[in-house]
Amino acid sequence: MTATVPPGPPRAPGERTADPSGRIELAPGAVPDDPRFVNDDLLPVPLERRRWTTYNFAALWIGMAHNIPSWLLASGLVALGMDWKQAVLTIALANLIVLAPMLLTGHAGPKYGIPFPVLARASFGLRGANLPAMIRAAVACAWFGIQTWIGGVGIFTLLGKIFGGWAQADEIGGQPWTLWLCFVLFWTLELAIIYRGMDTLRRFENWAAPFVLVGAVVLLVWVAVKAGGFGPLLDQPSALGWGADFWPVFFPSLMGMIAFWSTLSLNIPDFTRFGAGQRAQIRGQSLGLPTTMTFFALLSVFVTSGSQAVYGEAIWDPVQLVAKTDNVFGLLFGLITVLIATISVNIAANVVSPAYDLANLAPKLINFRTGALITGIVGVLIMPWKLTETPELYIFTWLGLVGGLLGTVAGILIADYWIIRRTVLDLADLYRPGGRYWYTNGWNLRAVAAFAAGGVLAIGGSHSAPGKGPFPADGLIPFLKPLADYGWAVGLAASLLLYTLLSRGSRTRV
Repeated sequence: MTATVPPGPPRAPGERTADPSGRIELAPGAVPDDPRFVNDDLLPVPLERRRWTTYNFAALWIGMAHNIPSWLLASGLVALGMDWKQAVLTIALANLIVLAPMLLTGHAGPKYGIPFPVLARASFGLRGANLPAMIRAAVACAWFGIQTWIGGVGIFTLLGKIFGGWAQADEIGGQPWTLWLCFVLFWTLELAIIYRGMDTLRRFENWAAPFVLVGAVVLLVWVAVKAGGFGPLLDQPSALGWGADFWPVFFPSLMGMIAFWSTLSLNIPDFTRFGAGQRAQIRGQSLGLPTTMTFFALLSVFVTSGSQAVYGEAIWDPVQLVAKTDNVFGLLFGLITVLIATISVNIAANVVSPAYDLANLAPKLINFRTGALITGIVGVLIMPWKLTETPELYIFTWLGLVGGLLGTVAGILIADYWIIRRTVLDLADLYRPGGRYWYTNGWNLRAVAAFAAGGVLAIGGSHSAPGKGPFPADGLIPFLKPLADYGWAVGLAASLLLYTLLSRGSRTRV
């Protein structure tokens, strides 16, 4: 095979091409029916089902980017001392950077129709792929819990404003039972949607994206009308300036903002495998991700500025801001917008991936729907409300740690697919024990070594300010502390270079 396969006779055993753009699908019977590595959810998507267009991918990103945690990113950076211009610049730059690995790993989706854990088999081995898949699944479960809790709190706040007295309900576990009820109902609604499959998700994102965008603009217009313009927040100077105090905050914040979507930079093939072609996923993602995140950050700043002019305080949380109105229609509209925005990002970003990852772990026992249910349960058990208590814990500790590990995996995937294999995979062997991706009893030890080394370099120096995090002030490994602020970039670069060096001259090429 070559990187782009022209139409014609089969180019490799067990494979055939049926599309002039180079998209490849398996011939019937090409894969042994081995329940350890194959089920219907892990097999390549047939060509006739790869029909996501540019709009579908753009709508996916608009729907995922327009959510409460995205809105609060700018407020977290302002709380750390930046002014609004520095915060928006940091977010915009981060999303341009993370778009690159997103497009690189997404390439395998339209071409081969495979999800992330199957792509990872090429570099980590058929069994070794469970290592990055379980790391990605664990992160997604945590994010699912965070988003579900935030969504439940939003519903609780707005319904409490409509009906009154909800906050005074009897407490269970330190929270009103009405809040737990909202959390459980929201959790159930999310899993009910994803249980219906990826086509349901595509249709939901198609109309959810413009609805949420309209809702955010309505909020901006409402605040602007009440304020008669925007307040003093836009004139507030940076507490850090642009000198020596700024850069020690900027770089770890930049890595934290990259880490916000570094999860999707790994498992984006879970979505692009349904793409009608490379152009659809490249244009859709490029139009959807950096522009939407930057626009949403600006919207957050402008609305918060207006809230300061109206209420005398900066209200960064859109739910708390909507709750200021006494208009029942406005409250209901805000409630529906919060519901759709949170569901849109959570089921797409935080359920799809672990559902495939868990299916890859035990294909005989776990399918896509079972994996989604496990994700929902684990997302509750981790008590996610603890992770967003402070900006330091959220941006530096949680996002920094996650970004370092996921950047390391991304570096290996990119090196293997683009540098070592030049985008050429033996599709059948990705499912076949004993094939070219079997390596050492199912594990590619070169990938494991690159992951271990990159991971240590990326997160080994993780540290916290005294009393503001779980890490020692001097770092877990003190001499690596200078690298900690650049965890995602260090992990990606180190693992990419090391894996490339270890694989050069080896018999890993198709």
